[in-house]
Amino acid sequence: MKKIKLDIVGLSYSQTQSGAYALVLGEVNGRRRLPIIIGSFEAQAIAIEIEKMTPSRPLTHDLFKSLAANYHINIQEVIIYNLVDGIFYAKLICSDGKKTSEIDARTSDAIALAVRFECPIYTYEFILASAGIVIEGNEFVFLENIEPQTEEKVASPTLNYSSLSEEELKIKLKDALADEAYEKAANIRDELSRRKSS
Repeated sequence: MKKIKLDIVGLSYSQTQSGAYALVLGEVNGRRRLPIIIGSFEAQAIAIEIEKMTPSRPLTHDLFKSLAANYHINIQEVIIYNLVDGIFYAKLICSDGKKTSEIDARTSDAIALAVRFECPIYTYEFILASAGIVIEGNEFVFLENIEPQTEEKVASPTLNYSSLSEEELKIKLKDALADEAYEKAANIRDELSRRKSS
């Protein structure tokens, strides 16, 4: 069966399931999208790695990567290989240089590991044909709405940081990472980036 390569194109709070997130994978060089509902922990694990943030202590997926590196195991690819009753099935293709193994995994965990190992994500045509959607343009905002929006969060988060000095922002960024307040850390980082580019 021919494999179809996918990229992560969006991650947002699910409008249909409370406490869940919609991970959207997109067909490389195509218009089809594959939305997958995942839990908040996995959404956070994927977002943190994509945003290149460093938590104060290793998350579970970071621990797995460190363990694999110590034993010279590399994940070569992730394959979303089946869809049964709305549940996606994935596997990790791992190698130690001598032997290649397939390990069954939840799709959300497999993708959290794929971003850490920088390995490709694949699926098959029958899965895209049955669960994929076609998007005209890109309606998904990349890594937006990682937490549900409340009335207080509608205001631009950078307004709170615009009056602070660069040194104060760096201290607040360090504190936010230590407290594992990753959304706050991303807002502070964005403010620092805006200042550097202006």
